[in-house]
Amino acid sequence: MIKTYLQENCINHARKLFDQNPSSRNVVTWNTMISGYIKSHQMQHAHHMFDQMPMKDVVSWNTMLSGLHKTKNPEGAYLCLLQMGRVGFRPNQYTVSIVISVVLDSVFNVLVSQIHARAICLALNLGVFVGSALMRGYANVGDQVGLQRVFEDILVKDVTSWNALVSGYMELGCIVEAQGVFDVMPERNIVSWTSLVNGYIGNKKINEARSVFNKMSERNVVSWTVMISGYVQNQKFMDALNIFIWMLKLGYWPNQFTFSSVLDACAGCSSLLMGLQVHSSILKFGVPGDVILSTSLVDMYAKCGDIEAAFSVFESIPKKNLVSWNSIIGGYARHGLATRALEEFERMIKVGVRPDEVTFVNVLSACGHGGLIEEGEKYFNSMVEYAIKAGVEHYACMVDLYGRAGKLEKAENLIKEMPFEPDVVVWGALLGACGLHSSLELGQVAAERICKLKNDHPAVYSMLSKIHGEKGVWSSVIEIREMMKERRVKKQKAASHFEAKVDVVLRNKQWFWRAARSEQLVGIQKLKGLEVNWWKLLWFDLTIPRHSFIGWLAMKSKLPAKSRMIQWGFTSDSNCVFYRAIEDRDHLFFQCSWEFVMS
Repeated sequence: MIKTYLQENCINHARKLFDQNPSSRNVVTWNTMISGYIKSHQMQHAHHMFDQMPMKDVVSWNTMLSGLHKTKNPEGAYLCLLQMGRVGFRPNQYTVSIVISVVLDSVFNVLVSQIHARAICLALNLGVFVGSALMRGYANVGDQVGLQRVFEDILVKDVTSWNALVSGYMELGCIVEAQGVFDVMPERNIVSWTSLVNGYIGNKKINEARSVFNKMSERNVVSWTVMISGYVQNQKFMDALNIFIWMLKLGYWPNQFTFSSVLDACAGCSSLLMGLQVHSSILKFGVPGDVILSTSLVDMYAKCGDIEAAFSVFESIPKKNLVSWNSIIGGYARHGLATRALEEFERMIKVGVRPDEVTFVNVLSACGHGGLIEEGEKYFNSMVEYAIKAGVEHYACMVDLYGRAGKLEKAENLIKEMPFEPDVVVWGALLGACGLHSSLELGQVAAERICKLKNDHPAVYSMLSKIHGEKGVWSSVIEIREMMKERRVKKQKAASHFEAKVDVVLRNKQWFWRAARSEQLVGIQKLKGLEVNWWKLLWFDLTIPRHSFIGWLAMKSKLPAKSRMIQWGFTSDSNCVFYRAIEDRDHLFFQCSWEFVMS
């Protein structure tokens, strides 16, 4: 009866029945209750019940070790293992497997060889179960010799041990060896193929992964999800969506992990229309909504521009975790809604969720977008209260915060006070601020530091060119452009993707240049082949530190004049060096090329 209650997630009823029948208690019922508390995420109650057990067996210890691993407590698991040895309990093969999983996720991963030696001393059978766990451990610590030795010591090798060897080689980056083992395997199953696909993805060989995937004679939802996730990891979001559509056409039933990866793809390409369709499919397929899937929905809506829908989904999550809170705080920060981001942060603290490094990056970013200097300094200094050491991302946010507000000297001093060497991100934030406020001298310092770290960084040359142009030093602008040509540094072109209900894909980029007063050149993109009545476009300029948005309507292939844009409520940044000295600014000029993708 206790087991039935626990299967229905009625932990309180199970505990009441357990307490009311002391005579029927045995080691099995004790273990069942401990397991129930662990599954209910009540580790403190599980630990208390474990300590009260009059008699324990190896299953009791394994259950506690597994619970400590699931709650990300490797120190507690290691102490539990030591205590298990002190009281005379002999670990079994499941204990070894659990301990390997524990140490892999912690600083204790160097203990893999000691665990191996301990297993040999205990005369544990180095079968598939223990052997696969040890191979996974050796691969994690980069020990190829240990990986091979364990595989050779396994007396009876089955497909699971061969799969572990393939995965181990892939984790070590030994792609040729992994493919060689796969080719000589006496037997392969769907896990073998999926492991090879996943290995190629982990080594950034997405084309090879797709080639192996296409050769699979049999696939399941895991293999489809791995391929979709692989495209997302490699930022090939449209390919991920195409794979998902192919999966549905072949009649495969996606699960919550599949949908989570697909939502990440929608977020990556800012496809709100596709995101809405995926959300509808989740409801249609009846996929159980867990916190991971709901958080992916929050992230998708936030990155696709519908922050209110993101908040609505967030509020519907019954048990919000840290990742959920980070998603909504980051979403508000991304949309420039600093006040709402800070409100959610304070609400998170009140409900007892402890922030992490990512939380403070989002909070500081929100302060930067909102110009909240005092609040940013307060939260930056409060990180020590949560035992969080400020990293390079946090310092970069603070430099950006000061830079946006024009406090360049304060930003420079903060960089000098950093406990470690600033990287490209930090100097890039300062350079962006210098470009925003036309600080030539400090901008050159930041640019020189970036060039020492990364000589071919295109943003450095572009920003210096912009600063010199705004100062009117055109000889330096020409010199910088010539330097870019000599070093073959190409400026990253801005690109926008938008959706329209037409079956046309326009990818031709044609630039037309004309003189505009004196020796200025103004680039105008000629839009050809647009046979639709209208659509709304949104441009996001990545070349300057602040988020500058220009929206407009393109009607029958004609660009609107700036005066009409102002009537519609849109504004643009007129600090562009191209139309410096242009008196008549009733035109819209662009510094970015476009890639039109319509579906």
